[in-house]
Amino acid sequence: MRPFWWWRRIPLASLMLIRQPVRLVVALAGISFAGILMFMQLGFRDGLFDASVTVHRRFDADLVLISPRSTSSVRMAGFPRRRLIQTMADPAVEGITPVHWSLMLWRNPETRHTRSILALGFDPEDPFFTDPDLPAKARLLSQKGRVLFDERSRPEFGPVAAWFREGRTVESEIGGNRVRVAGLVALGTSFGADGNLLTSSETFLDLMPNTPSGSIELGLIRLLPGADPEQVRQRLQALLPEDVRVLTKQGFIDFEQNYWRSSTSIGFIFTLGAAMGFVVGCVIVYQVLYTDVSDHLPEYATLMAMGYRLPTLLGVVVREGLLLAMFGYVPAYLAGQGLYWFVREATRLPVGMDLSRALTVFTMILVMCMVSACLAMRRLVDADPAEIF
Repeated sequence: MRPFWWWRRIPLASLMLIRQPVRLVVALAGISFAGILMFMQLGFRDGLFDASVTVHRRFDADLVLISPRSTSSVRMAGFPRRRLIQTMADPAVEGITPVHWSLMLWRNPETRHTRSILALGFDPEDPFFTDPDLPAKARLLSQKGRVLFDERSRPEFGPVAAWFREGRTVESEIGGNRVRVAGLVALGTSFGADGNLLTSSETFLDLMPNTPSGSIELGLIRLLPGADPEQVRQRLQALLPEDVRVLTKQGFIDFEQNYWRSSTSIGFIFTLGAAMGFVVGCVIVYQVLYTDVSDHLPEYATLMAMGYRLPTLLGVVVREGLLLAMFGYVPAYLAGQGLYWFVREATRLPVGMDLSRALTVFTMILVMCMVSACLAMRRLVDADPAEIF
């Protein structure tokens, strides 16, 4: 019968780490720095993709009609409005909403400086957003020259929301035309647009007089309950000429995100930044574990001479890497939460912590420490007790 203390193992890995507190603190600081770098880079990347489709997600539509020449929300091309009307021939189509979409120059009512703002024009009587509060606000656009201003726009557009809440009459200019703010909406900024406003199609065409008659940039299609959007999309694409492209709502969202992901360098830069954080962390952890193994080679060699098998000793190094990953992740997570809040307040971008990103960064830190531990173990594998003594 084995003694009662047989199952009690000495926590060798943790004892070796805390033996030199300064080295441990430096190691955890390095791992936390790498984790923070990965959190920020991935957060900026995902925040970019989410912000780019803030408006897209709100559309009250099952299918979307765009021009094949459109590349993104900042480069929307027009197509004949009659194409959208032709979709009503499909028995599954319940309703349509033509939409004008363009960037305009908004004049700050306080500083008089101009800045590009995304303007969307639609018929106030047509369904537009899934937001239940919008129909009542949209009726305010029936009067010509009225707009709904996005209260989440960047401050460079002026204190429009604050003035409006104070009861002041807020007027500005777009392309030399006078407009009045009739209400506020909450949409949010993106990398493509620092602000948004909604207006009627009539006002939009007055603000953009060069827009061809009968041309729109977006067509929203609503289907009858129970209709399969993908099947209807295929039918409409086969029915309509090649000067339009039919997308599902999710396909329209993917269309925008794929532009920023593949057609610009932004997504690549942020992903590369996260990879660089991973590499930096690997170097730091490797240096710590390699130095630790080198400093304790006589002890390891003694244990090997006493009969301890090499896999057992290698497990000590692996556990050291696991402990470093766990304790280094906690401050990185907390710092990431704080930095996300700061970025949201400073840029109005939807950068926030979610479970997927938290698990992704933890996995990267864990792999980082395990890879570094495996590389450091080579020093132990090559150790020869006879040479050490």
